[in-house]
Amino acid sequence: MKKQNIIPILIPNKVYPYNCTYYLKDKKVKNTKDAMKKIIEKHLKEETESDEVEVAFLGKTFTSIDEDKQNELLEIVNEYVKDGKVDTIRILAKPNELTKKRLKIYKKYNVKTIELETISCNDYILKCTKVPYKYKDIKKVARTIRWKGFTLGCQMLVGLPDSTRIDEINTAKQIIKLKPKVARICPIYVIKDTKLEKEFKEERYQPLTEMQGVEICKDLVRCFADKEIGTIRIGFQDAELKEGEGIIAGPFHPAFRQLVEIAMWYDSIVGKIKQLNVKVKEVEVTVNPVDVENVIGIKNENILKLKETYDVDLRVKPDDEIKPGKSKIEIVQTYNDFLEN
Repeated sequence: MKKQNIIPILIPNKVYPYNCTYYLKDKKVKNTKDAMKKIIEKHLKEETESDEVEVAFLGKTFTSIDEDKQNELLEIVNEYVKDGKVDTIRILAKPNELTKKRLKIYKKYNVKTIELETISCNDYILKCTKVPYKYKDIKKVARTIRWKGFTLGCQMLVGLPDSTRIDEINTAKQIIKLKPKVARICPIYVIKDTKLEKEFKEERYQPLTEMQGVEICKDLVRCFADKEIGTIRIGFQDAELKEGEGIIAGPFHPAFRQLVEIAMWYDSIVGKIKQLNVKVKEVEVTVNPVDVENVIGIKNENILKLKETYDVDLRVKPDDEIKPGKSKIEIVQTYNDFLEN
């Protein structure tokens, strides 16, 4: 698996130019040529071990800004592509704003990945959030992106008003049919000065709790992984959040993806223990060193939870020979051994 150095270029405020439920009002794009070059040069100087360097435009949907500004921003990054210092460019696009003309221009500027805003594949929920497109529009644009030779990514939102866990699983299944290479899962936060904040204060909207967010995101990651679709991120970039006016409520955590991965490791270990068909007292799980922290959990939460729920002691052993994400489990002691001793 390639190690990527992602250079984030923030286009201020993840917004919609129309009356959407949950994001802030638009602000002018403030990126300047000198500021962008400074960001790129800083990241290139600090990162030396990556197999691939990608510049990703984050924040406001790239296709929502003025076309001349789009060209200006891409021109700057494309110079680094031509010089061999940057390998790829990624943008976020709205289905109703992505034209064949724009795709031709993106190809000219060496854009590789187009992350398509696919907030839901349920037309009723799309209508409730006041976006000006339907699932059929998403399908059409996704197909065009792939046909034109771009890498397709899809971004879905979790915890939208009127959306249920079943709706979100179904959205993931519909996204899989679009054949993206990557997906991004973003839990909804209640942001200050948005329509959603008003609904929240009037008790017309109940955001997900942290635990609910982790549980649904766990299922979604598995859905995508089963079809070999990589989840490039769970949640918004730190830079996107800092640009906002404050998070009022929702499943926000600075290491939300880690919470999801910790929960997934716990489920995996419990599943393997149950397959052993013996009353286990102590097990040793061998994983790649990069996975040790998530297997153990924050403040040893997985070790403590396993002990409290199943009375099983967990040892974690690092081994470079084990591939990241994989594990080997061995019984150290059964209850029969324990009683005999």
